[in-house]
Amino acid sequence: MQAAPAPTSPRPASSSTRERWSRRVPMLPALIFVILVTQIPFAITIVISFMKWNAAYPDDISFGTLQNYITVFTNADLLRAMFVTIGLTVSVVLVSAVLGLAIALLLDRKFIGRGFVRTLMITPFLIVPVAAALLFKHAIFNPSYGLVNGLLTSVFGENAPQPDLMSTYPLLGIGIVLVWQWTPFMMLIMLAGLQSRPMDVYEAALVDGAGPGQTFRFITLPHLRRYIELAALLGTIYIVQNFDTVFTMTSGGLGTANLPYVIYQEFFVAQDYGVASAVGVIVVIASLVIATFALRTASTLLKEENS
Repeated sequence: MQAAPAPTSPRPASSSTRERWSRRVPMLPALIFVILVTQIPFAITIVISFMKWNAAYPDDISFGTLQNYITVFTNADLLRAMFVTIGLTVSVVLVSAVLGLAIALLLDRKFIGRGFVRTLMITPFLIVPVAAALLFKHAIFNPSYGLVNGLLTSVFGENAPQPDLMSTYPLLGIGIVLVWQWTPFMMLIMLAGLQSRPMDVYEAALVDGAGPGQTFRFITLPHLRRYIELAALLGTIYIVQNFDTVFTMTSGGLGTANLPYVIYQEFFVAQDYGVASAVGVIVVIASLVIATFALRTASTLLKEENS
């Protein structure tokens, strides 16, 4: 009769604790840096958002008021900036997602020079936002020497219409610039989703007689749903916080001021630190809510890939 194996002694608690801390200690410098750079300033911003603090009245500073948040949700200019932010973000994300999906479907096909074309399509996302805004404002949209009006003149002659997009439809001009910049970002994420498709499913669908439209509707789109959600959520986080394009192209004029520009205006121009901090807190909270959904979508994608 074989003797039973001797029971193994449990690992001491001090050893497991030491191992956990040995994995955590290398991350402490980065964690401390993140806390110093992001969390402490945000905590200070929250405190200031409950203060009545205007640099024009240095002797009239008080704490413990909700007036700043009441001002944000009742002031007509701030409400307009909030609706501009929502409208601009939703429209840019939707158009960028549709164009990104269409371009990803084209670049997923095999053709000569596909790698070079992919590199060219990514280029707009790599350009500095201020440089892109200046390029469109002066070289493309300018009514005197811009590319758009030059093309209209070459096609229709001297009597061609000369639209001034930045004066008549400034939000449309800003939206075009943002779509041009963020479509490559959407395209990259969706192209990664297309390249992770199970090809055996497509082969089985073709054998069963499914056409291109049916395979796209019932196989490709359901597979890309998580990737589309991730691209839209990440794009929303960044576009909500966009300041460069609005400041460079219109300086917040003609009804184009969004919440990040309002923060700049309230803090540096009006020097109302309390209201500016309240607007900043609202933008950060909205970004955190969106980021939470983005992280959940990303974690779901990782679990699906591992399974």
